[in-house]
Amino acid sequence: MFNFQLVSITGKKFDGEVYEVILPTLDGVIGVLKNHMPLFSVAAPGVIIVRLNSKDSDSARQFFASSGGAIEVSHNVLRVLVDEADNADDINESEAQKALDLAIKMQNEAKDEVSLEHAQQLVDRSEVRLQVVGLRRRKQR
Repeated sequence: MFNFQLVSITGKKFDGEVYEVILPTLDGVIGVLKNHMPLFSVAAPGVIIVRLNSKDSDSARQFFASSGGAIEVSHNVLRVLVDEADNADDINESEAQKALDLAIKMQNEAKDEVSLEHAQQLVDRSEVRLQVVGLRRRKQR
């Protein structure tokens, strides 16, 4: 077991002992277990998966939608600092779908690169949130 801290601008989203964390980086998805080598990396937007105990089934995992940020592993502590992170249980699927539809509309109507980039960020955020909702739904089956 090691300590995992997921911190967003609005505060701690998770702080506790875990068995495994799987998270997206710019170089691909990585898994962190106890005694992981020291690491500093960039977290890409995507899904963070947390397994609390080694004997937990896949259905017992926790899922977070993350905007990306910074990853630090040192002395059996994993810190992930992000702009925002949402637990799957806190995401409303219909609201996330409406946000995606609106972001796609903004993307299609963008008149300049700045507007297009902003719309793309909103599309990416909404898609990750919907992906996390889908993982939660599968977990409940």
